[in-house]
Parts: sequence; C-alpha cells; structure tokens
Amino acid sequence: MSKKRDNHRRRTSGERAPLERHKPAPRSALRRRARAERPAAADKLSQSILETLEREGAPLTPEELALRLGLAKRERAALEVALDALLTSGALLRNRAGSVLVARRIALVAGRIEGHPDGFGFLVPDERAPSIYLSHAEMRQALHGDRATVRVSGSDARGRPAGTIVEVFPRPERRIVGRLHAEHGVLFLVPEDRRIAQDILVPPAKGGVRARAGQVVTVELLAQPSVHAQPIGRVVEVIGEATDPGIEIEIAVRKFDLPHTFSKTAAAAARALPEALGAEDLAGRRDLRALPFVTIDGETAKDFDDAVFCERDGRGHRLFVAIADVSHYVRAEAPLDVDARERATSVYFPRRVIPMLPERLSNGLCSLNPEVDRLAMVCEMAITPRGEIARHSFFPAVICSRARLTYNEVWQMLETGVAAPGRAPVFDGLQTLYAVFQRLSEARLRRGAIDFETVETRMIFDARGRIERIVPEPRNDAHRLIEECMLAANVCAGTLLAERAHPVLYRVHDVPSAEKVAALRDFLGEIGLQLSGGDAPKPKDYARLLERIRARPDMQLLQTLALRSLKQAVYSPDNTGHFGLAFDAYVHFTSPIRRYPDLLTHRAIKACLAGRRIEGLDWEALGRHCSEAERRADEASRDVESWLKCDYMKDQVGGEFSGAVTGVVPFGLFVTLDDYYVDGLVHISELGRDYFQFDAARHQLVGERTKTRFRLADRMRVKLVRVDLETRKMDFVPA
Repeated sequence: MSKKRDNHRRRTSGERAPLERHKPAPRSALRRRARAERPAAADKLSQSILETLEREGAPLTPEELALRLGLAKRERAALEVALDALLTSGALLRNRAGSVLVARRIALVAGRIEGHPDGFGFLVPDERAPSIYLSHAEMRQALHGDRATVRVSGSDARGRPAGTIVEVFPRPERRIVGRLHAEHGVLFLVPEDRRIAQDILVPPAKGGVRARAGQVVTVELLAQPSVHAQPIGRVVEVIGEATDPGIEIEIAVRKFDLPHTFSKTAAAAARALPEALGAEDLAGRRDLRALPFVTIDGETAKDFDDAVFCERDGRGHRLFVAIADVSHYVRAEAPLDVDARERATSVYFPRRVIPMLPERLSNGLCSLNPEVDRLAMVCEMAITPRGEIARHSFFPAVICSRARLTYNEVWQMLETGVAAPGRAPVFDGLQTLYAVFQRLSEARLRRGAIDFETVETRMIFDARGRIERIVPEPRNDAHRLIEECMLAANVCAGTLLAERAHPVLYRVHDVPSAEKVAALRDFLGEIGLQLSGGDAPKPKDYARLLERIRARPDMQLLQTLALRSLKQAVYSPDNTGHFGLAFDAYVHFTSPIRRYPDLLTHRAIKACLAGRRIEGLDWEALGRHCSEAERRADEASRDVESWLKCDYMKDQVGGEFSGAVTGVVPFGLFVTLDDYYVDGLVHISELGRDYFQFDAARHQLVGERTKTRFRLADRMRVKLVRVDLETRKMDFVPA
C-alpha cells in the first residue's frame, strides 16, 4: 500500500447525465467516542440531563432527575448509562450525598491530561480554552492520557494558568507498553511513551504471563498512581526482545493505542463478501467499462482508490475521476463500519501498513485493480481551456481499469513522448491527461494556492529489516497530475455538499494567526525578504513568497518557516474554507479505502443524489475523532522512523558530518545531516565558552561575550557523540 499526499491525493453506454453547474482489544478511548457517535437517543438524553441540571441550578439525585425528565421506569437503565458517561467524561460530578452537578458550575475544568517527559503536564480542556499547567507534584497522581477535572489555582512562572487536580478518571483496562527493568529484585516497567513519566511496578506474577528484565512487554494497570504511591501493573503480553526485527512497529502500535486487529464480526463480514461483482451490484449504475481508465500510484502500492480518464471536449476537456465505491460494501453502523470508524485512517509504517479496512476489501473488492470490473463513485468534470471547472456531476458506476501504472513509468513516457512496451493502448489517454493537468495547474497559479515543494525520502532496507540507506524521492509531473485530478474531484464534492447544505466533514485550513505571521515577517525582514498582504496575508501572498525564494540555496529552510506559520488542517462540519489550497469548500472524497472522512463524503453524496439526508450523527465528535486519529497515525509513523534512523546511525558514533541548522530552540540547535536525512541536537552547552541567548524572532542563538551567532539555515560541521534508541534521539557536538 502507499500513502498519497495529505491534502491532495493523491465512451459510456447510453446517454450522459447532465452536469451540474460548478460554482466557485480492550475497549479503547476511541471505541468510547465511537459509542457516543452512534445515533442518537443517548446523545439527546445526555444533553437533556445537562440542560435540566443547568436550569435547576442545584444538584439533583438520579431519582429527581428521572422525575424532571419525565422518564418511565423502563427508561431508568438508559439514564444510568448516560449519567455514567457524563461522570466519566468529567462533565458531571457526584457529591457525597449521591447527587450529580455540572462540573463547570463549580469552577472545575474537565479535559484530557497531556504529560511531558520532564514530569510536568497540562490539562487540555474539552472546551476551547488555554491548556492548564500541572506541576510535577500534581502529575504524580495521573498519567498521560487520563481524563481529569482541575481547579485553576493560579499561574505558573510563564503566566500560564496553573491548576490542581480534583479528580482523575483513568481509562478502564488501560495497557502500557515498555521495557522491563529489575532493581534490587523488583521488576518495573519504563514506559515507551516518555510522556508517562512514572515507572510502573510489576509485582511477581502468580500464574499468567511471565516475563524477565530486558524484554519489551505490555502491562495492564492494576492501580493508578497517587501522591504517595507508584502505579502498579501486571504483564499481559510479551512482545519480544528489544533487538527483534520489527519490534519498533509492534511497540508503536501499542504505544499509540492503534487498533490493529479487526473484531470477529468485522472479519466475518469481510470473509462473507463475494469474490466478484454480481448482476445486483450493477443496478442503477452507469457502465463506464468501455472507457480506458488507468491507475497511477507508487511502485509498492497495493490498494488503488482512484482511476482517471480524460478526453477532449471541443476546446476543453472532460475529466473522469473514479473512486472506489467503499460505501457499497461498508454500510453505516455495520461491523465493518464500526471498526473503520474506530481506526479512522490507515497507518503507514516502513514495510508495514495497518489498514482501515480488512485486506479482502482494501486490496481486493474495493481496489481498482487492472482488468477487473469494480464499483466506483465517479466525478465527471467539464474543464475549460483556462483550467476552470465549468460543470460537474457525481454518479455511481462500474469501471474496468486498463492498466496499473507507476509515477516514474508515466513520467518517462510523457517526458520522452514514447509509449513503454505494452502501454500503447493507454498512451493517448495519458497525453490528454497531461494536457488537462497543465491547464488545471495554470488555474491553480491564478487562484494563488500555496505549493510547498518538500523533499520526500525513502528508506532502503536490508534483509534484517534495518535501514541500508536513505535516498531522496523526487516528485515529477506524474505525481502532480494525479494530485490536480484529486484536488478537482475533492473541490467538486465540497461544492456539491455545501450547495445542498448537507452535513459532512470538511477539510478546513484556517487563516494563520497574527502572531505567527508577525514572527515570519520579522525573520524575513532580517534577510531582505517580505511577505505581502498586510496583517491578513492571503494564499497568493504566500505563493509569491515561495516563488521568490525558489532559487535560493536556503529555500527548503525558508519554506519550512513559512509552513510553520500556518495552522494545521483538520476535519470539521463547519466549513471555513481551505486557506492553503485557496478553496471555499473542500472535502476529502478520493481515498475512502484509507480515510474514514472520505467514506462519510461518499455516503453524503449518495444521500444528496437520492434526495435524502444523513441524520443522527454527531458530526462535531466525528470531526474531532478523525482529526485526532490522523495526528495519532502521523505520530506513530514518525516514532518508528525516528527509531529506525537512530538504529541506522548507532554504528556511526564518533563520525563527523556536514549539515544545516534546521531548528533553533532555547536549549540548542537541531542539525540535519547532508546525504543521511537524519537530525540531532547540538546542546547549547556545547556551543563554546560563552553564554548564549535565544532570539526567537530571528531564530538564532547569540553569545553574550563573543557575539557569535548560530542561525537557522547556517551550515555546520558536527560530530555524532550519542545515539539513544529508547528516546529516539541523537546528540551532536560542533566538529
């Protein structure tokens, strides 16, 4: 399988439909959230409970609540379930008299605890409010990932709100992965997730799973930490030795709580699906099997979400983007859907993928494999000579891909103008696709979308699963061709759903904050550059800046600074537009095999085509869940890559390397090595016989006495002095 880029990726029989006008394991926390997303009586009851308590203005017993809500005896069980959920989330508290009350009415803040490797932490409130600092002493009674209620009690040294923990709501049956150590005959687990700063005591096993010091294991918490006691756990799984091949992925799967086994009901549902299409599957679909669709993906791809075809239409073009019709097989609230929603995304590691859907679907029935009939949702677009989308329509279809092509293969044919052996039947179509891509690209430039050119790398592995070398993976116009086709289909989907006012998860990218813009402007001013646009720059202003720096030797680093000034894209039912792509309405439609929001988009489009609406979903909660799952997947992938890079460099300790400063922080410099594509820290204490002050605006460290400056983008020669696999860190000193 291959992962396409985040915001981009990635003649019919009968009459054509008219086109619409285009107007510019243990139950995890995610399962609990999925439960809250199920329709909808429970959500309504929870909301009624909160509204009733707010209206009464005083604590109520469950019996009093039942009377106020007018619940019959048979509905009391549902009330208890709803109360338990609200108490667990921290929205309600129970007093000593057994009555319940709204937490925020007594100045308590509910949220999730985020630990720091140095022992302190923060409460991230459920409501959009600043995080609350928790001292080392407070964090002794909680673990990273716990839910808690906190009372704000003052401010810390930096002026941030500081709090006192009132109550901790630990996750039930919580499991933590780490490495066992022994000291004075006592076993304890050092968690792999360094945000869990406490070691976990592991008493001698009485039966069950036995493990020894040095092994990587999973423990189940038996007792939470308290002010006076460490947490206690028991070993429930021995993963292996710290040096086993692939151990880094097994650790990441558990460290980031990634669902990695399908439920029995979902696995059974996948096995029950047919091998091939039946006549009933084709009902109500346009037959596009005569069109020479092709898929264009990476060399190692196994799941093919999208196929494309383009033909000339007068002076313009008619572009077809066919996307695997996953929603035909994965029905809402069915076992496959429940598992897919919990995962929300496929997770891509080097040499392994944890798919959102069972392989029978992701690599089989839903994958647009060559020379086999497949169901698809198709976006048909009329593209003008200026690259604008004049009209579009969506419809279910059946297609048959003519070829499985790779980016490099396609680019070689387009660059040379010569069809590769066996590719003559699709070569004319590729040239037509390239022509429409060029027009779409011109429209993108006029629109002012931001186009970051990042350096992608690929790890080459040896037979033991260790990195042999890391090589750059250049992008070519075949990559960009597919990206533009996917962008066009995504924006058409967003436009359709916005016009129909149907709820969906938009991919939103908010405008950059004034503070980040000011900091970027200050730095650019130091080197004679500027970002136009005043206090509220538009995408075009960023695009102009990127064009000006494209030929500079420090382009990559300046581009990184510009990227850091932007906000992170998220999923939300509130359509605030996509700043980076310069679109008013944008959704993800093109990857339903690997992204749950895309599957929801397909269902919403089908509902619109049928004149229906999807009801009963908590779109706000779904947006948060999918955004969090995306971040979690990215963190897990980075964690594995960092471990592999440290393993790759551990035999290079003592070597000297050339590199560039890619990060400046108060405690030192991050340097990325040329040709190796790995980075490490030069601690501030290693920079020389001087006291260095951090200048955040200019991204530099300046010596008080010598005035020596170390700036972002400076070239530097360093020596590798330490590699720590457990913390995934490398330390350098100036050479």
